[in-house]
Amino acid sequence: MTKRIWQRILQNKASLTGFVLVALFGLVALFAPVLAPSQTANPYQLPQSSYEVTPQPPSAEHWLGTTEQQYDLYYGVVWGTRLAFKIGITVTFFAFLIGLILGAGAAYFGGKIDEIIMRCTDVVFAVPSLVLAMVIAAMLGPDIKNMMIALTAVAWPSYARLVRGDVLSVKQQDFVTAAKALGARGPRLLLRHILPNSIYPSIVVASLDIGYIVLTAASLSFLGLGSQPGTADWGQLIAMARNWVLGSGTNTFAYWYTVVIPGGAIFLFVLGWNLLGDGFRDILDPRQG
Repeated sequence: MTKRIWQRILQNKASLTGFVLVALFGLVALFAPVLAPSQTANPYQLPQSSYEVTPQPPSAEHWLGTTEQQYDLYYGVVWGTRLAFKIGITVTFFAFLIGLILGAGAAYFGGKIDEIIMRCTDVVFAVPSLVLAMVIAAMLGPDIKNMMIALTAVAWPSYARLVRGDVLSVKQQDFVTAAKALGARGPRLLLRHILPNSIYPSIVVASLDIGYIVLTAASLSFLGLGSQPGTADWGQLIAMARNWVLGSGTNTFAYWYTVVIPGGAIFLFVLGWNLLGDGFRDILDPRQG
């Protein structure tokens, strides 16, 4: 199976591009302590050289320039990469796990359990996910952990609904009937025969959701509902650039680096996961050749 996945990724230019982008970001996150050594106990705290308001262009001291109040952009991009992986993978994992348990339970047991769980998902779906995440994050307070809780709370229903539909479909298959005839019942039937044949579409969605989660987290940080000020967070870096988007009076692109660098990091990160997710969809979809 692993060999087949690698072959399909290498044969597809889009998925290969996505894999390369994700791998490069992964290397940056892995070697962040080497690429940008931290001088404090909290490595996600941006180093600040002074309190001068005007951003400074790239130089020998600050390779990618600085934001307002002289936060180092290079350090922010490097450690922001590690934070992006932390947020994206953690939120997606817990949202997938919650959705898997609730969706599989609803489909397998049916009746009132199914009705209660599905009505709860409908309540969450009734509110736009970003708006609901903003409300939850605002209630909990600006903090990375609180932001991750808010994102998980709005992400699990899509997995629950998807898993439920797949489990309902697989339950009708002949091999499940045969397993029942051989004595498989309860958790053994669900865990050994039904779920392994139901989760592939959810895995594809999860690979696509990592980029979306990071983008949403950046949006919350930009609005002041995510990480604390001065954190190596891409959304925070863009928030610091909002006053410099139009440049100076004589040069519109005077402070281009404050927007392009963190914005480009978000763009490439999300693009990489989307392309890789499309590759997984082609590989795991049984209808593909």
